Amino acid sequence: MTDLRIRAATPDDLDTVLAFWTTAAEGTSISDDRDGVEGLVRRDPEALILAERDGELVGTVIAGFDGWRCHLYRLAVHPSRRRLGIGSALLAAAEERFVRLGGRRGDAMVLKRNETAHHAWRAAGYTPEEHWRRWVKPLPR
Repeated sequence: MTDLRIRAATPDDLDTVLAFWTTAAEGTSISDDRDGVEGLVRRDPEALILAERDGELVGTVIAGFDGWRCHLYRLAVHPSRRRLGIGSALLAAAEERFVRLGGRRGDAMVLKRNETAHHAWRAAGYTPEEHWRRWVKPLPR
């Protein structure tokens, strides 16, 4: 994948990223809007990692580190570009970021119903922890 460019997103990329997720990402999040992604990039400019090929966005991952835990979100590869190593390259970049920041373990948010993603995450060395359950509460804006 020598022609693949991995880089951090900039504010100029955000509309493209949001449009990309409607095609490439599974499910939606309460933060999948301009304000949510803009806040992420403003707070942590290196967290949203992009993969580009020939100037076209082909993949994303959010590699968030809160100083204690390493969290992976929105690993998405364009459907026509899957199984070409793009997801692996994005995960490698995210994991390198975590190690550089002192992180010790990465965890990923993966939908239960997304069997295709389960295979990809397992191939990357991740395993599910069935004894945990995610608890959420939307916050007022």
